[in-house]
Amino acid sequence: MTPNYDKHPKSKIGLDYLGLESNKNVHWNLSPAELYERAIARGEAFLTKDHALVVHTGKFTGRSPKDKFIVDQPSIHDDIDWGDINQPISEEVFDKLFKKAQNYLSDKELFVKDLHCGADKATQLQVRVVSEVAYHGLFAHNMFRRPTNDELVNHEPEFTVMAAPFLEADPTEDGTKSSTFIICNFEKKIILIGGTLYSGEVKKGIFGVMNYLLPKKGIMAMHCSANHDENGKTAVFFGLSGTGKTTLSADPEKTLIGDDEHGWSDDGVFNFEGGCYAKTINLSEEGEPMIYATTKMPGTILENVILDDNREPDFDDVSLTQNTRCSYPIDFIPNASKTGTGGHPENIIFLTADAFGVLPPISKLTPEQAMYHFISGYTAKVAGTERGVTEPQATFSACFGSPFMPLHPTEYAELLAEKIRKHGSQVWLVNTGWTGGAYGEGSRMKLSHTRRMLSEAIAGNLENAVYTKDSIFGVEVPTAVDGVPSEVLIPRNTWKSADEYDIKAKKLAKMFVDNFKRFESEASDALLAAAPKGD
Repeated sequence: MTPNYDKHPKSKIGLDYLGLESNKNVHWNLSPAELYERAIARGEAFLTKDHALVVHTGKFTGRSPKDKFIVDQPSIHDDIDWGDINQPISEEVFDKLFKKAQNYLSDKELFVKDLHCGADKATQLQVRVVSEVAYHGLFAHNMFRRPTNDELVNHEPEFTVMAAPFLEADPTEDGTKSSTFIICNFEKKIILIGGTLYSGEVKKGIFGVMNYLLPKKGIMAMHCSANHDENGKTAVFFGLSGTGKTTLSADPEKTLIGDDEHGWSDDGVFNFEGGCYAKTINLSEEGEPMIYATTKMPGTILENVILDDNREPDFDDVSLTQNTRCSYPIDFIPNASKTGTGGHPENIIFLTADAFGVLPPISKLTPEQAMYHFISGYTAKVAGTERGVTEPQATFSACFGSPFMPLHPTEYAELLAEKIRKHGSQVWLVNTGWTGGAYGEGSRMKLSHTRRMLSEAIAGNLENAVYTKDSIFGVEVPTAVDGVPSEVLIPRNTWKSADEYDIKAKKLAKMFVDNFKRFESEASDALLAAAPKGD
């Protein structure tokens, strides 16, 4: 018997506002099982031994930041931090591509998912994802918050992702940089995607919208993970890719609020998402048992993961990309929060993988230092990860997520500092990178030590610790943490040569200062005084 895909609750708002009202081949709000069927039948995906879905996204296995634009309109022009990240594009270019996408999608099989973004009902954004691939429907189902049937009937999309991954632009004719385009139009409330199948563009596009809207309501928008303990003490974890943001927040002894994007309102912290999008490179059951377990569950999407002859995922195989991922509903994690909310964070953790090996494994920041490091958003690439990288390279991404932040970094930093002061949050800088020397000479910080230091800090056991001030970075470093060798805590003491340490530390300090020069005109004297002291 042919399955009936058209029996699900459907919003009273059709697709006429997208110019697709004549398309009769539209599937509304299919279940995960039905999206599985369609993705496999259409050749978009295949199954693992344990019936997780595997998708290979073609030549794009990550985001395309150079092809991402915001339509420059008078209503938002003065708000946006225009530049290489938030690139402007004209309304004429958008309108032309929008018409091209309408014509292209008018006779395609389409998959529509109506969803919510944000666990806070007061600021929740009603989202619609329309795509020519079933895989995007399942991804959206996993990653956003899922309405009830009653909510679906009354769903009125406030922002729509319109995805045509196999439609390519002609740069000469269409005014793009390449055949790929990801364009956000705030006035029409549409994110238009073409020329890329990579699903991360779908969720990150909507998060960029939230990161624009929420600060205007006095709500801090954060690219971070969050959890709380049995006493309700909330911690948030900021960090760029590879710093341990997902790993450290997925603590079996804590309740996971979310792993990627959150808001901080007058009521506390809330998750944007209904799922997780975890990196799977070198994933193991021993190292990250909860995330590993999700890869065995039907409903999980494995992106660009290679299977062995027994259809088991090989998470060490990076022949397609190092950016292998798994997408799953957050309730696949046994200790996930049912509400997606938490209290005001008592502890805020900035994670950095310092490949220079000079930052302390844990240190305490003042509010001004917190603003400085938040705006800086530092981590480091290691030698060998990219062609031409022969020694550690500093990477600075403002707010620990500049590709997703449309406003100027100081707006987010000032809002964060305001909330830190109001709620008495303590900010910690945690180095999950190298110790005893730079990459190639030293060793990676032990995860067990990092977990122990964080556990002690979050429990409040470092409040009365003895601290020493780092002479270069100015941060307060505890001289003893229960369960951690004391020699690990002061990085200078872990190097064979203290002089070599000083040279490398001052080099990194100068990188911080040089990077911050572009923010100096917007920074106060107190903020500038929080800078490291290089040469």
